[in-house]
Amino acid sequence: MSDLYPAHILQATIDKGVAKARLDTIPMIVLGFLGGAFIALGYLAYIRLVGTMPHDWEGFSVFMGASVFPIGLICVLLGGGELITGNMMALPAAWFTRRISLAALCRNWGIVSAMNLLGAMAVAWFFGHYLGLTEGSVWEKTAAVAQSKVDADFFRALVSGIGCNWMVCMGVWLCYGASSFSGKILGIWFPVMIFVLIGFQHVVANMFVIPAAIWGGAAISWGEFIANMIAVYIGNVIGGAVFMAGAYVMAYPQSPH
Repeated sequence: MSDLYPAHILQATIDKGVAKARLDTIPMIVLGFLGGAFIALGYLAYIRLVGTMPHDWEGFSVFMGASVFPIGLICVLLGGGELITGNMMALPAAWFTRRISLAALCRNWGIVSAMNLLGAMAVAWFFGHYLGLTEGSVWEKTAAVAQSKVDADFFRALVSGIGCNWMVCMGVWLCYGASSFSGKILGIWFPVMIFVLIGFQHVVANMFVIPAAIWGGAAISWGEFIANMIAVYIGNVIGGAVFMAGAYVMAYPQSPH
């Protein structure tokens, strides 16, 4: 099987959206938990790497951290998991082409969002706080990253969320278009690395780092966390549903849906 070109990737994305919408509830719950946990583990690797490097190496350390974060999405897409940010592209693509109902889309988004939150917060609590992996020598970085997320006002967080999920969904899109594991990994790696390097906001990553900072003692409230979640979630929806799914459905109307 050869790699796909964009019009055919659109068809593969629509088919993925249909399959995701038809998932039974128990598999959706389990895979949603795994999706949140895998992204959190990728972010934990970022924190552990960047937080232990010399301050003088800041640019290089961020580059290295951005290079390891995509492992989380690779685990989701190749190992198995449901991630709300990728689903913000796949299910709208299926809905725009009348392959699924709005109720099916909302059911998937609701369950997967809740389970991503549970998975990410479980990693934050057990690995980050209980084991201390986001504290100790890397605490300064954990607190600074989380503080920078909640310091952004609503519209800045929203716009940052758009940029993030535009790149994340491009990684998912390229994964769908590749036929081999190596091709899928490369397709995922670079767009995701770019969003981390730029500093865009990813709602599931924030579900990990902000609670980890709160449990570690940072002066961040749960109200600030919720406000950030709302703004970034909306931005991620726009990035995935409009800039990816909507754009490609408009660009390739001749695709056999």
